[in-house]
Amino acid sequence: MIRLGVYRHSKTGSEYRVLGVAKHSETLEELVVYESLYENKESKLWVRPLSMFEEIVTVGGENKKRFQFLRE
Repeated sequence: MIRLGVYRHSKTGSEYRVLGVAKHSETLEELVVYESLYENKESKLWVRPLSMFEEIVTVGGENKKRFQFLRE
């Protein structure tokens, strides 16, 4: 289970609050529901597959978690 709280996106540095995990109604894939903690014209709420939220990405030649947990 994913830890609820505030995360930083490793590529943009933007902060988001994870609200929970939902299931896709057709595939039952787990999706992380999170909100942007900054002014975002596109949307306040976002979803991303749990597997993608937790994956390791390369940023500046360094491997990091896509989202870094900061605090509850």
